[in-house]
Amino acid sequence: MRSAFIFVFIAAFLQSAGVRSETDVPENLTPPGNVKLVFRGHATGVQIYICQGSASGNGSESWVLSAPEAKLTDDTGKQIATHSAGPSWQATDGSEVKGKALAQATPDTESIPWLLIGAIEHKGSGMMSPITHIQRLHTKGGKAPAGGCDTQELGKKVSIPYTADYYFYSRP
Repeated sequence: MRSAFIFVFIAAFLQSAGVRSETDVPENLTPPGNVKLVFRGHATGVQIYICQGSASGNGSESWVLSAPEAKLTDDTGKQIATHSAGPSWQATDGSEVKGKALAQATPDTESIPWLLIGAIEHKGSGMMSPITHIQRLHTKGGKAPAGGCDTQELGKKVSIPYTADYYFYSRP
């Protein structure tokens, strides 16, 4: 009984400390191969959408993701990177990684999907240089406006607030 209490206490402590449980990540979002977690960042920002018409010109307009804009902070609240179109992440040391979505899951239908992203390009030397994979997890908000847009809104941009945790991996 005592060991069960200790286990529950430790699990509660880890959860309150912001340590993620490996069990909350869908299997398709697990980085492939032998990678190690290098760092994580807590993102606060917006997903920017633009109202666009369909390529066929049939009058079916919709909100299309234009770019994210977010600041990533460490556990102490210190900014460590920015997130922008590409998608890309630039560390405060100037290094940058650009990625491509490999897989997604939608645990919260009211928020943007969780993603597994593969690095496709690096710039500069620094903390982003060795990154091979990035996970976007625990998203809140950021979805395009419900109901679409209409011809009067063509070209209009909207910024939808979101938060997420980004986990950055490299090969050992």
